[in-house]
Amino acid sequence: MKEHETILKTGLNGKNRSQIRTGLCVDIIQKQDQRSGKTTRGIVRDILTRSPTHPHGIKVRLVSGQVGRVSLIIPCEPEKE
Repeated sequence: MKEHETILKTGLNGKNRSQIRTGLCVDIIQKQDQRSGKTTRGIVRDILTRSPTHPHGIKVRLVSGQVGRVSLIIPCEPEKE
């Protein structure tokens, strides 16, 4: 089974803090994009939510500085040199 299929089947949807780690590749929904549902992809720099779960997703800061709630944890390919 491919890694991304495993992620979809195990439900890594970003609502549990225990599933989020710095360095993970995630899709987030920023505050201004909540109505449209537009996602932004990036690498987690900081985990901002302190509680173990959150119904709308764990809030994180990406390496790019953008802040939002995790909508999906995704497999990222390593960057090719």
